[in-house]
Amino acid sequence: MPMEEYSLEDIPGVGEKTAKKLMDIGILDLQTLAHSSPVEIARAADISEDVAEKIISKAKELLGLTVFEDALSILDREKNALRITTSSKNLDKLLGGGVWTQAITETWGHFASGKTQLGFQLAVNVQRPMEEGGLGRNCLWIDTEGTFSSLRISQMAEALGMDIQKVLKNIIVAKVTSASHQMEVVEKYAPKIIKEKDIGLIVVDSITANFRAEYIGRGELAERQQKLNSHLHKLKRLADAYNLAVYVTNQVMMKPDVIFGDATVPIGGTPIAHISNYRIYLKKSKGNLRIAGLADASNLETGEVQFLITKEGIRDPEE
Repeated sequence: MPMEEYSLEDIPGVGEKTAKKLMDIGILDLQTLAHSSPVEIARAADISEDVAEKIISKAKELLGLTVFEDALSILDREKNALRITTSSKNLDKLLGGGVWTQAITETWGHFASGKTQLGFQLAVNVQRPMEEGGLGRNCLWIDTEGTFSSLRISQMAEALGMDIQKVLKNIIVAKVTSASHQMEVVEKYAPKIIKEKDIGLIVVDSITANFRAEYIGRGELAERQQKLNSHLHKLKRLADAYNLAVYVTNQVMMKPDVIFGDATVPIGGTPIAHISNYRIYLKKSKGNLRIAGLADASNLETGEVQFLITKEGIRDPEE
């Protein structure tokens, strides 16, 4: 039986009742099930972790995934990762060709450093054909700070000669008002939207704002980090399961104990540092000029480049 013909109920141990419970938390198909954790499935379906592990293992078996595989097989899978152009050759080169699918790309920086502007450009570019640096797919934008702007998207789309109405229609915006709402959108609703709307990019702007506002003080730090860690892991599973890109913006804080050098650091601690595949800091320079630095990526060299934020969008400085 072809993979797309399998349903959750085709897996031994998953009946109609269990399948409904899984779908209620956004586990709609074998891909998302195979990339889920036994603990998550056990809690949702009210089954033991042993049974959950067997269900997940069967899903992986039907998809042709194995626990052990040689590095050559992993390389073949990694070659399926795609890139979305940033509209800046400098930025694309820094990132090894653009913003990658099967990965989380994080940017941080002060206000007006370009984090959201880059997100807007990616939301437009993901819709372009592959030969023009896109994926020919659509965008899910999770707005946590009320920063989404259809007008700005329209300007960028017009500059590229794209159909503005079509571009706007292909960006699905979720305005979230709390950390729990944000997590619910990713866990419960995102998988369905990804399949129905052919999503190739998820933008979360910003990933940490709600968690930072709601979990205040040292007494709530552990709970905040645990929830943020879970949230990021679910985003990464979606990126892997559907070969899509995840772009998140992050807030910053100042370290009071730093006397010399840059005291600006991203918030979120180890969860976001460990899970983000590409970490980029953005800095304001003169006028519309910005500086982007690759702080961490396992497969790329760190470095800095310059780019511009213009009315038309993200561009390179004139030579």
